[in-house]
Amino acid sequence: MIPKCPFGETAHKSTRTLFGAAALGNVTQDEADRTLELILKYGINHIDTAASYGNAEIRIGPWMREHRKTFFLATKTGERTYKAARDEIHRSLERMRVDFIDLIQLHNLVNLDEWEVAMGADGALKAAIEARDQGIVRFIGVTGHGLTVAARHLQSLKHFEFDSVLLPYNYIMAKNPQYLSDFEKLYAMCIKRGVAIQTIKTLLRRPWGERLQNRATWYQPLEDQESIDTAVHWALGHERIFLNTVGDIHLLPLVLNAASRYRIPTTDEAMESVLKGRQLEPLFTE
Repeated sequence: MIPKCPFGETAHKSTRTLFGAAALGNVTQDEADRTLELILKYGINHIDTAASYGNAEIRIGPWMREHRKTFFLATKTGERTYKAARDEIHRSLERMRVDFIDLIQLHNLVNLDEWEVAMGADGALKAAIEARDQGIVRFIGVTGHGLTVAARHLQSLKHFEFDSVLLPYNYIMAKNPQYLSDFEKLYAMCIKRGVAIQTIKTLLRRPWGERLQNRATWYQPLEDQESIDTAVHWALGHERIFLNTVGDIHLLPLVLNAASRYRIPTTDEAMESVLKGRQLEPLFTE
């Protein structure tokens, strides 16, 4: 089984590996149901999805009748204005067939112009707070991509007491000095304030470029068990970090297998040794 730890100050103990339901965006209900059986087998008790993940919320809906109490349920709104975000939150409730969402997250809030709208008097944050006041949302988080996301999350945490953040973090990104510096500052602030830290893109190998995209991930992932073990154990070696699983249901078993066997962190030296020759490249560039 995969160990659990407190998800920030929410009082929920989440498995350190969270199910990233982006993997359900373009699958059948039968495939989604088999995926549920798999994550239940590994004791996963936290689902992270988004309104923009294709049919993911719809695929989750049938599970909730029997399993709602099993999961800490998180979704995201990519809308920036109050009314659009309010409507999307209610649509997510309907699509997932639930009365409340544990965590609503402002999705990919990095661009400064969008940030100012979302945080403004008539922005998406207002809708999230209203939903929390109404009891249809319990907690509020913020997510993002790219090399400036950690710095933007720091700004977001200074503006509002978010309960969680989500951002990319992997061995390749940690070799970028500026990103690493921003990430470490964000990590320190989150630990001090009890904010949950979720990470994505753990299995990054390189961008697809002109290569045939034979996976549902929007980057070319590591695919063999040894490499996945190495990357997952490196990420889980960072205490208090939660790892979102991969966006491809066919790679998911390998990630859960690796997470269930985590005992000690992978060192940077071990990462270099195992991943040598894998042609690792950063996904985000300046």
